[in-house]
Amino acid sequence: MNTSIAITNRSLHDQVVSRVRDLIIEGILEPGSRIDEGTLIDKLGVSRTPFREALRTLAAEGLVIVKPSKGSVVRKWTPAEVFSMLEVLGHLEQLAGELACARATDEEINALIALHLKMVDYYKANDRMPYYKLNQEFHSRLTALSKNATLAEMQRNIQARLKRIRYIGNDNPAAWAGAVEDHEVMIVALKLKNGKRLGDAMAKHIKNTWDRVKDSL
Repeated sequence: MNTSIAITNRSLHDQVVSRVRDLIIEGILEPGSRIDEGTLIDKLGVSRTPFREALRTLAAEGLVIVKPSKGSVVRKWTPAEVFSMLEVLGHLEQLAGELACARATDEEINALIALHLKMVDYYKANDRMPYYKLNQEFHSRLTALSKNATLAEMQRNIQARLKRIRYIGNDNPAAWAGAVEDHEVMIVALKLKNGKRLGDAMAKHIKNTWDRVKDSL
């Protein structure tokens, strides 16, 4: 493991969480594997207490299973579990798209379009992790534009559990290109404030996500 992941400011809980989360998302910590606390603590340059606090946070996100006195493992979702989460997420984001077109301000829509353009820049540069993180932010912010707190909370909870799954959806160039094309369709609908069109595009995008990841599970 590359020692460049070391953390220089040991008081930043969020930074520890972010680094370990990235290791899970990228598959460096493989699904189903036991987390070697000693090695990671050494590599990250943190003490045991903040590291274990980070694991508890990741457990709350559904990425880690903490077993008292037995250590922790990276959560491994079954294909059926992934499908069921994507199925629900598709309906949630479809509704979010419909409501966002009806409730978002022009300023909010323009900000989301600007974020999309940054995603495209990362795609063109073949810079996968920054693209992935902006993609997560895009879906969260679009859902927030629904102005429905319950919907946003449900979307956020499922999206957190699917972080690794969504990342592997862009494993190959064709899949990644397809995801970008999906987003282009969303942006056209968003610019038109066509809720039905955006909702349908969101639902199709999530369905396409399942098609892109199912053979990797």
